Amino acid sequence: LKPAVHALFKKLKDEELELLVQVVESRGAWESGCVLAPRGDPRGVKQGLPPQVLLCRLFRWPDLHQSHELKHLCYCAGGQGACGDLAGLCCNPHHFSRLAVPETPPPPYLKASCEHENQGMEPAVTPSRRKRLRQGMRGSCWGSTAWLSHVLVVTLCSPLPDTSLSRSTIKDGCWCKLAYWEYRTRVGRLYAVHEASVNVFCELPWGSGFCLAQLPAAYRSCAVRRARGKIGRGLLLSREPGGVWAYNRSEHPIFVSSPTLSPPGACTVLKVLPGYSAKVFDYGWAGDRGGWQLPGEGPCDPHSIRISFAKGWGPCYSRQFITSCPCWLEVLLNQPR
Repeated sequence: LKPAVHALFKKLKDEELELLVQVVESRGAWESGCVLAPRGDPRGVKQGLPPQVLLCRLFRWPDLHQSHELKHLCYCAGGQGACGDLAGLCCNPHHFSRLAVPETPPPPYLKASCEHENQGMEPAVTPSRRKRLRQGMRGSCWGSTAWLSHVLVVTLCSPLPDTSLSRSTIKDGCWCKLAYWEYRTRVGRLYAVHEASVNVFCELPWGSGFCLAQLPAAYRSCAVRRARGKIGRGLLLSREPGGVWAYNRSEHPIFVSSPTLSPPGACTVLKVLPGYSAKVFDYGWAGDRGGWQLPGEGPCDPHSIRISFAKGWGPCYSRQFITSCPCWLEVLLNQPR
C-alpha cells in the first residue's frame, strides 16, 4: 500500500495536498472541496486500486478492498458527474462512505465490547501531528512503519463545541419535516427541510442544520442524557434520485426502519455503522405499498423513516419498539407529486 500511496501523493498538486491535510485533520467535520487526482493511471502496479480506494483505505477503513464498497456523498462533485468535466478524479476520503446493504438483517442485540464500539471510527490527526503528516505525504516518512500505524490508530476525539441551530429560509413547500423524540415525548417543533440535504447533530464544529443540542426539555433522564452524548456529529440526510439516503457521521451506530426496508407487516431495523451510508427510503417501492402496519404499534405513515441514535429496537433487540429508545428521529416525507 505504501508505494502506491506514495506515488499518488507525488502526482497531487500542492493545493490538493494542503486540502487533503485539512480534511484529514478535521476528520470530515466540514464539507470540503474535491481533492483531484490526475486522470490516467495513478494507481499502484501491485495494488491496482483507484486513488479514492487508496486514500480511504489509508485514512479511514484499512479493511476496504474495492471501489464498489464506497458511495459518493451528496456534496461531492464526482458523485454528481461534475468531475467528468474536470482534469482529475476526486479522491477526498471524506467525500465517500461505506455502503450498508439494506437486505442484510441486523445482528442480535448484544452489549458490544469496546473494540466493537470503535469499529468504523476514523483516525484522529491533531494539529501537533500536522507537520509529520505533510512530510509523510511528501515521502520523507514512508520508510517508517511507525508513522503509518500512528496515522491509522483509532482514538477518541475531544468534545466539540456546540453549534447554534440554523433554520432554513422559509419557502413554499419542503421535501420532509423532522421530529425529534425522547421515548414517547416529542421535543421541539417540526423542522422543515428545503435543501437537498440536512445535517442532524448535537456537536458539529462547522456546518448548519438541525441542532438537537438547542432543543430544550423540562426533564431528561440519565438514559436520555447518555444517549444524547453519543449523537455527536449525527447524520446527514439527503434526497437523491429515487430515494433518501442516511450517512452516519457519528462515532456510534444508528438504527433505521422504514416501509421500504421491511417486507409487508414486518419491522426490519437496519444497523448503520459509523462512516456508512444506507438508502433508507425508496420512492419506487413506496408507490406500491399501502398503509404501514407495525406489529404491536399499529398503523404508521407509509412515507416516514424512523432513526434511533445508538440504541436498536425490534425483534432482534432488547427494546421491542422505537418508543422505548431514548433518542430518535422521525422523518416525515412529502409524497412526490
